Amino acid sequence: MVLGACAPSSDPVYTQFYSEAGSLVDTGDFGEATLHNRLVMTGERQYTFDLAKRFATEVESTVNFAFNSAQLDAKSQAILRQQAGWIRQFPEIRFRVYGHTDAVGSNSSNKKLGLRRANAVVAYLTTQGISRSRLEAVVSFGETQPLVVTQGRERRNRRTVTEVNGFVKRHPTVLDGKYAQIVYRDYVASATAPSTLSSGSTAGLDSN
Repeated sequence: MVLGACAPSSDPVYTQFYSEAGSLVDTGDFGEATLHNRLVMTGERQYTFDLAKRFATEVESTVNFAFNSAQLDAKSQAILRQQAGWIRQFPEIRFRVYGHTDAVGSNSSNKKLGLRRANAVVAYLTTQGISRSRLEAVVSFGETQPLVVTQGRERRNRRTVTEVNGFVKRHPTVLDGKYAQIVYRDYVASATAPSTLSSGSTAGLDSN
């Protein structure tokens, strides 16, 4: 019992702004201090953190599912198209998808269902032009991380969460440590004038 209490937790120390699932970068045990130092010195950890914040605030990172289903409805597909549009802006970044369920059913079946949901999201993102190699892994938390604590059916718990997970390995920009190039490209893109109202929207305004 004492040894169990002293064992390091398998859960990451932090998540994306203390959200319900995932972590910003991989957190191992052996060599963690060296890994942390390298990421800080190169700027990768901070930039990953900043991008995770942007992703969580600029797009909807969560999609929900019907009871006992891994099918993506029209609303979920619209959210994933928005996610894909954001992801395409940053070819250096990899992402991870986390699957969740509500508490109805056994833990083992919910673990499998959560994984099916995460795989469904990954499959849809690949149809939007996102390379499967950039979707580093899918993880299922099953029923263990509910947003709403209840033993009954709860749609908000039946979800997947997409998160920034780090840099693509062996990407030339990352290998060279030229993170300023990424930041500069992002800065230039941010100066682009916002799109005007669509013709349909304009017509609607004129008619009022």
